[in-house]
Amino acid sequence: MAASLQEEAEAIGWYEQRISLERDAQAKAIMEDAQSEEFKHFAMALEFSITPETEVADGVERRPVQAGDIVEHGEEGEEDEKKS
Repeated sequence: MAASLQEEAEAIGWYEQRISLERDAQAKAIMEDAQSEEFKHFAMALEFSITPETEVADGVERRPVQAGDIVEHGEEGEEDEKKS
């Protein structure tokens, strides 16, 4: 599943590069639609990877999705781990 996550992330990046260079609005819309599918596939693979049966789930549970600065929340989480 890790390889699938990497491949989906790469596909998202490739579409981003192509979209940024595309001048034709219809071609750009088609690529944006395709990229949204890659985001969906990435999210599905990520969700599978963090099911309760995986080691990744522990780390995700300690760092729930929150509003605000992602880096700041990550640093706070690391500080909390050091205190534990």
